[in-house]
Amino acid sequence: MKLATLNIGRDGELLVVSKDLTRAVRATDIAATLQQAIENWDSLAPKLDARYAQLNEGKAEGAFDLDQSALHSPLPRSYHWADGSAYLNHVKLVRQARNAEMPDTFWTDPLMYQGGGDSFLAPTEDIEAVSEEHGIDFEGEIAVITDDVPMNVTPEQAAGHIKLIMLVNDVSLRGLIPGELAKGFGFFQAKPASSFSPICVTPDELGDAWQEGKVHLPLTVHFNGEKFGEPQAGPDMIFSFPQLVAHAAKTRYLGAGAIVGSGTVSNPDPDGGPGKPVADGGVGYSCLAEIRMVEKILHDEVKTSFMRFGDRVRIEMFDGDGNNIFGTIDQRVVEYKPKA
Repeated sequence: MKLATLNIGRDGELLVVSKDLTRAVRATDIAATLQQAIENWDSLAPKLDARYAQLNEGKAEGAFDLDQSALHSPLPRSYHWADGSAYLNHVKLVRQARNAEMPDTFWTDPLMYQGGGDSFLAPTEDIEAVSEEHGIDFEGEIAVITDDVPMNVTPEQAAGHIKLIMLVNDVSLRGLIPGELAKGFGFFQAKPASSFSPICVTPDELGDAWQEGKVHLPLTVHFNGEKFGEPQAGPDMIFSFPQLVAHAAKTRYLGAGAIVGSGTVSNPDPDGGPGKPVADGGVGYSCLAEIRMVEKILHDEVKTSFMRFGDRVRIEMFDGDGNNIFGTIDQRVVEYKPKA
């Protein structure tokens, strides 16, 4: 099943979207919003799935052509947005940027921070930034949405609480991160609003690509119209989504609609190297910080700048037949100007 949120009002209106992303139908008679649907998932999911089947068969009353630009992030806001860092190649490279060692515990205990869930960006909404000097970066990731998760669940139990999957652009301000981490209290100003793919899907929509709580497909990232990365999301994900959800719920309940992210998708070279750009025959990257570190490692010189006003990023994922699964995150960076 594929769901989306029409960008109307603060929490939007729930839509069911066809498998090929061309058609949609309102589902507000079942649940007004995705948040309401996820809070009552056991009783409402079968009704939404029946509507999904009708839509794909061309029998859904009130169906219309889908315009992805009219969609918000599936959850325009969330009670809980926690982002992990399950791809340790990314962690290793970014820590090199700060001349910081990677402790051995990183291989056994996931990194995770709690982001701001009060207001997400729409997937085609401009990214407003105060200053280019803040080191504006995109981060291509995957995230899951859970129902109510009890405290101290095991990963095996957590797997049953994962109801929906989507993509993320977890915007980072790299220039602010070192100073914040030096205080010993984590990210805050360095993590502005994130955006999510216009479509979220149930795990069964991924077929064999959903295995062991991971998405085994490449994540495609374009930067200013050029392919920037196509790393595989499955093999180098050290902690699965069930492990990440269990980590987030170790000492607290997660309310329905909690979002848990994977962290930046990242692959090393097959020979263990830091990864090559697409232009050099590699799979590239899902953020600018990585290519900057690889340039430093390989050439002792950083050539790539962080995002400038007017730069654009596009994040997508395609199945084995080339079909877009989650729709497209397509965002431009603009200078923040206070509204009158």
